[in-house]
Amino acid sequence: MLKRRIKIGIDVGGTFTHAVAVNADTLELVGKTMVPTTHSASEGVARGVVDSMHLLLKQARVKPSEVILIAHSTTQATNALLEGDVAPVGIIGMGKGVEGWRAKGQTSIDNLELAPGKLLTTYHHFLDTRVPPSEEAVKGVLKQLRARGAQIFVASEAFGVDDSKNERKVVEIIKGEGYLATSGSEISRLYGLRVRTRTAVINACMMLKMLETANMTEKAVRKSGIKAPLMIMRSDGGIMDINEMRRRPILTMLSGPAAGVAAALMYVRISDGVFLEVGGTSTDISIVRNSRPAVRTGEVGGHRLYVRTLDTRTVGIGGGSMPRFRGRRIVDVGPRSAHIAGLRYISFADPDECRAATVQAIQPRQGDPSDYLALSVEDDRRPSFTFTLTEAANVLGFPKGYAKANGKALWPVAERLAREFHTTPETLSTAMLEVASGKVIDVVESLLEEYKFDRSHLALVGGGGGAETLVPYVAKRLKMEHWITKDADVISAIGVALGMIRDTIERSVVSPTDSDLMSIRSEAMESVIRMGAAPVSVEVRVEVDTRQKRIVATATGAPEMRSRKLTRAKLRPEELSAIAAKSCGVPVGEVNCVGETEFLKVFQATRAEQRLFGLVRRSLSLNRVIDQEGIIRLKLEDARAQPDRVSGLPSTLSRLIDELTTYGDAGALQPDLFVIVSARIIDLSGLATKDQMLSLLRAETESYGNNEPVIALVAHKRL
Repeated sequence: MLKRRIKIGIDVGGTFTHAVAVNADTLELVGKTMVPTTHSASEGVARGVVDSMHLLLKQARVKPSEVILIAHSTTQATNALLEGDVAPVGIIGMGKGVEGWRAKGQTSIDNLELAPGKLLTTYHHFLDTRVPPSEEAVKGVLKQLRARGAQIFVASEAFGVDDSKNERKVVEIIKGEGYLATSGSEISRLYGLRVRTRTAVINACMMLKMLETANMTEKAVRKSGIKAPLMIMRSDGGIMDINEMRRRPILTMLSGPAAGVAAALMYVRISDGVFLEVGGTSTDISIVRNSRPAVRTGEVGGHRLYVRTLDTRTVGIGGGSMPRFRGRRIVDVGPRSAHIAGLRYISFADPDECRAATVQAIQPRQGDPSDYLALSVEDDRRPSFTFTLTEAANVLGFPKGYAKANGKALWPVAERLAREFHTTPETLSTAMLEVASGKVIDVVESLLEEYKFDRSHLALVGGGGGAETLVPYVAKRLKMEHWITKDADVISAIGVALGMIRDTIERSVVSPTDSDLMSIRSEAMESVIRMGAAPVSVEVRVEVDTRQKRIVATATGAPEMRSRKLTRAKLRPEELSAIAAKSCGVPVGEVNCVGETEFLKVFQATRAEQRLFGLVRRSLSLNRVIDQEGIIRLKLEDARAQPDRVSGLPSTLSRLIDELTTYGDAGALQPDLFVIVSARIIDLSGLATKDQMLSLLRAETESYGNNEPVIALVAHKRL
């Protein structure tokens, strides 16, 4: 019997820390455990990570030798910022000449407000680098900054991204004296000295806390006998090894929703949709397009940073959200939840525990409104239960699985409460869900508008323990399809276990050459391989931002190579055609397979589009790339598909790019380009010129034989 290969994923939530064991070959869930998140422990939330791991190994009977990877999310960085639990930072700014005069001001970062009432203290000293900094001079500055209160240090020089030798020298000297230090160019290779310095300062301030956490976690993992790589969830949805976290802890900041989105991509395999992860207190809402989550620039206290995070919007509504009432009317729901108020759910109580429930208004926490609904039972005047969204959804019959209530406990209380409000349980529950869903709908509609999504062929996908309490009602009001993920209650922990190793390299380049593109591609690839990605699994997407004068390379790779069994049955051609037809909104007979590889098929349909009040019509060529399991991997609404072989691809693409290039006041606008080969979709849509596309294409296809079948998809640029 072959030894199992197990991946362990641990997700730190606001209330609970979930751990799962996943079979790496079949993606079968082998075991799951849950412990309270250890906010108040001396080790912070890392204590819960370790406790959940030990419990999982015991309950799921997983041997340490079976574990090939262990990964966890962390709120430690975010908590440190919110609570002001950070170290004072000494900034050594550097520069020379006129630029040096400017650099003195740009590296002098004032005390930063991390959260209301929470400040990061900084101290600044400037070194003129017309003469390279000597060891004696650096030690003198270090002594001064230490005397003023700095505990950790940042070196940041004007144009340090072009020549970082002075920054590196200062950091090495400080480390040689036994202190932690980092440089601006080590954290970001983008121009913009003030933002680069600010990003390095935020990274530095949390290093002491994060190093302590990393060391404690790694020690516990190794003590358990697990020798597999230890990975940490990043804020962009990927994972990185623990040594990289020690160097750049800022990459874990704002990473709360990242695990759920990672699961949506790797486990649920959403290609296009709105993902709602519903917890007990809040709902995280994310957009996925063409199997890629939306990302944005991170901020702290309103200050922009050179950090990429998932574009996730959080709403203070979850399965445990409590209603507020005045008289006989529900006036609001949330943001306070039963978990935070220290109250229990009627849904999961013993019927004998909640007899003769009496309604009262409470103030859950100091500063909260005093009109939250609570329930006391028997002769105890203290509230012990509340009527949350979970109860309301169960009254209306939505939950079928994890959130399904004990009806014998729920209904007597629901009827007692309804009589108090002179209504029915259904009407009362509907009022609660109307208020709560409205807050979520506002955000969903804002995202759909912002990202120009056509909701007619889009689904809402729910994950998290509270998904069944909220997502069905939101979908009903939006008139959209919806579905709840398998293993929804532990979906984030599964996402951590299955996360792809990721890194993003950004560099300021005014007019990038082929050499620049190849260089940044190689740097990103080498970074993820160094962290443990299997070389043959690595894919790199390169983007050229002509407005910001920068190039970005994002590399992803699997921690190991495996020949995975299909997680769903392999579908017949007619079933794949039906999926494509439904997605395109046309009859099955109007879709055609226009090209295929061993793993992917490209379907095409034509749909007439009305424009200018219906007076002008044109035909849109709709394309869907679908894998063997029926997962739509790519949607293009106006594209041309061309089957070919690797050997003939450059000339074919050159012609198609020329034909679909448009011209306007800003000059030529190149089309988006995707190349389907084997099981891969090579995305070249982020490039600005034909030469850049063809150059990267050569690098991406050099490992394939000349006769390997490919399909080129060239689409008009979407603005």
